[in-house]
Amino acid sequence: MDHPSQPSVRHFDHCPWLFADGATEEQRAAQREVQRTVGGDTGIGERCYVAESAAVFPDRLRLGDDSYIAAHAYVTGELDTGSHCTLNPFTTVRGNVVLGHGVRIGAHTSLLGFNHSMAPDRPVYRQPLTSRGIRVGDDVWIGSHVIVVDGVTIGDHCVIGAGAVVTRNLPAWSVAAGNPARVLRDRREVRGVRAAAAAPPALPGMRPDDGRTPTTRPARDPEPGAAPADNPQPAAHDRRAVWVAGAANAEAANAEAAAAGTRPDDSCTPTTRPAPDPGEPHDRRVVPVAGAADAEVAAAVGGEVADLAGIRPGGDRTPTARPAPDPRTATLAAFADTARDQAAGLLDRCWDGERYVDRPGAVPTVRAHCDAVEIADLLLGAVPEHWSTEEHIRRLSGLQDPKSGLVPEFGEPLPLADPDGFIGEGAALYHVLCVGYALDLLGPGIPHPVRGVRDMTARQLIVRLEALPWRTGAWGAGAWVDSLATAAHWNLRHDDGGDNGHGTPEALFGWLLTRADPWTGLWGSPSAEEGRLQVVNGYYRLTRGSFAQFGLPVPYPERVVDAVLDHARDARHFGPGRENACNVLDVAHPLWLCTQHLGRGADGYRSGEIRDWAERQLATVVPRWQDGRGFGFGPAAAGPGPEPGLQGTEMWLAIVWYLADLLGRSAELGYRPRGIHRPEPARQGITGLSRAGGASGS
Repeated sequence: MDHPSQPSVRHFDHCPWLFADGATEEQRAAQREVQRTVGGDTGIGERCYVAESAAVFPDRLRLGDDSYIAAHAYVTGELDTGSHCTLNPFTTVRGNVVLGHGVRIGAHTSLLGFNHSMAPDRPVYRQPLTSRGIRVGDDVWIGSHVIVVDGVTIGDHCVIGAGAVVTRNLPAWSVAAGNPARVLRDRREVRGVRAAAAAPPALPGMRPDDGRTPTTRPARDPEPGAAPADNPQPAAHDRRAVWVAGAANAEAANAEAAAAGTRPDDSCTPTTRPAPDPGEPHDRRVVPVAGAADAEVAAAVGGEVADLAGIRPGGDRTPTARPAPDPRTATLAAFADTARDQAAGLLDRCWDGERYVDRPGAVPTVRAHCDAVEIADLLLGAVPEHWSTEEHIRRLSGLQDPKSGLVPEFGEPLPLADPDGFIGEGAALYHVLCVGYALDLLGPGIPHPVRGVRDMTARQLIVRLEALPWRTGAWGAGAWVDSLATAAHWNLRHDDGGDNGHGTPEALFGWLLTRADPWTGLWGSPSAEEGRLQVVNGYYRLTRGSFAQFGLPVPYPERVVDAVLDHARDARHFGPGRENACNVLDVAHPLWLCTQHLGRGADGYRSGEIRDWAERQLATVVPRWQDGRGFGFGPAAAGPGPEPGLQGTEMWLAIVWYLADLLGRSAELGYRPRGIHRPEPARQGITGLSRAGGASGS
């Protein structure tokens, strides 16, 4: 069929995947106006399209990046989507509906996340409405003319055949069809010679070998009810497809192993289909289908013949092979194994024979010794082998001045205290954190209280907080709060510590709670030159030492997620060659911290976008590991620079854990931070404050 050389708005409304490449500047401006005028509490991501002919009247709308709402769709209520989601023509989405990443909804399909009561004492039109909501996972294809009713959860990677009526929950990887919809098989099952399809498919535009690094633009939607291709190729209009070398070979190897009835790792143990989970809320028993009904169901799921009860379609009762391992899992596990194998060597590299240096040629620093302790604990579960545990403790404890409780840098004098008794800048501020946590990992903890914080009155603290450079240097202000709050944490461990009854910790949290910006959840002000860099980085340091370390919930977590995700799109700090460990950590940790209160699954606040960001970062970070050397701080000259060293390695190892945990995959690493970047709070609350705060990280 011939199309006009310049597509019209009507054309884009029905084929919105063409908009990004084919729209004129005038059409792009008109689309921005369409998005701007959508009512309700609305947030629309990058490269999205909302058809002018669609009826979009939400109470709340969060449309993830690269998503679209096509012609004549009808959207009301509350809709949250991840990235790469499509509502095709005449789709109806009403009530409370949450979609994960990569959800494709066929034309004329209805997701009805609400219901009417049916009490017999009044007419239906006078009955109250109820809503339990609909939750759809990642990588889900819902065919045309499907109806999903209120209260249903559809797991990740499901395919639902055209015309199905979904009334019960569907587990991950289900292929389902019918009225009411029944589970026909598991997508991961290997069937005959088509075993190569067993590897878990990547989301649209994602590499199969490393998670979700973008490789292609989302493919245009197939015709309603069409079958998924066995070997999907980039759409004809996609000009940016990237072939992933080696993926096909790995997939073929897994297929060959599966066909032989063995595991892909060459084990000769026969594998079988996983047994059904008896705890599933829906009926997973396979219902035999014969004759015309068989053909009807096959058509409903796109012409594929169901593999029932682990029996091959040809009647062969040989057990089907288990799905091939997720290559993303193998990537994280292999990375962690490599890091553990090389940990001792990279610590040797940063040992000058007497003390630790961040990288060869640098001068010894207190932080380098602490980073070495953190890395050895994280990867080896031991202390750096250059000294015994007792000698590490003796050397680090001996650095603390017994009178002030401060630790100066090697070769530098003890910093002078300000009039309120504490210091305002310098390496000794961070040493409160790193020396304290290194000694905490080694066993005894820091030997003396930090007396400037112990003796500070609540009034002195408020005066100091008001004087911090929140408008011009929010990072420095947040770092100061981090140091003070951490000192308060160490002081509470000492019989002669605490705060001498001044109520200073309570005053700190009271001030912070009343000064957080209710529009962003942050402290401080952005600038034209740096955007939100100072306030986001300052937020990480501030909350790490206060709310996270003391196990208290942060204020306005939804607004924090909004502000931090907006900052993460700032190309000045997250463009190619610009990311460094501070900037990535200072986004990853706030997102992780807020998700502890907001949830991470399909019903978590903007969880799809958070996971998408974490996937992209993880795919970028892990390959930066340099054998025998570890991680550099960042590619630019900021901080320690690109040369691999202890600081970069310690920080990036923690970042990898947080990114993986945002994706539910941190267990694959086999390590968990226990020091400065520990995810658990170091204590639960303080005297005078609630001890019921949710889990958080420090």
